[in-house]
Amino acid sequence: MTRRSEWPEPPAGAGGEAPRRAAGASPRDPVERARAICLRLLTGTPRTRRQLAEALRAREIPEPAIAEVLDRFEEVGLIDDAAFAGAWVESRHHGRGLARRALARELRTKGVAQGLIDEAVGLLDAEREEATARALVARRLPATRGLPPEKRMRRLAGMLGRKGYPEGLALRVVREALAAEDEDPELLDEYLGGGA
Repeated sequence: MTRRSEWPEPPAGAGGEAPRRAAGASPRDPVERARAICLRLLTGTPRTRRQLAEALRAREIPEPAIAEVLDRFEEVGLIDDAAFAGAWVESRHHGRGLARRALARELRTKGVAQGLIDEAVGLLDAEREEATARALVARRLPATRGLPPEKRMRRLAGMLGRKGYPEGLALRVVREALAAEDEDPELLDEYLGGGA
């Protein structure tokens, strides 16, 4: 078997890289490389402008080429951080039950601007967030049966806390769920230090 480096170059017009070279774009042209990398990355999943820029920098594409390609992609709608943020919030809240705080943190790590984060996270109202917290607790509650009340409270409130729910909301929702299961409310109040 011959190594790829030993393969002969295909003749012009035989497909592969030849048409691109014939059109005047060298395979070493940084703009063309950046465009190809971005298209490949966007094929699988939407990405933010910052994610694409970081991927291009990792492949040592020059900054002017990065700016040119990303500006053009934004212009034609292939990169839209606002749409990305909205879809991310909807997907992660519905699929994983994440609260606004956790969603905002994830979007910040992906390089979405704070104004776009606030707008996207603002789509989740407090009632919807509380309903999701109640559903998460109801789903996890059966697994805690048989444990002492304080341990149940700690596990359920901790789960909500890791998903970004505020402490007050988490404790209130867990307390109400445990009270509905006939846990002693005085014991729960004692654990909470006087109530939530």
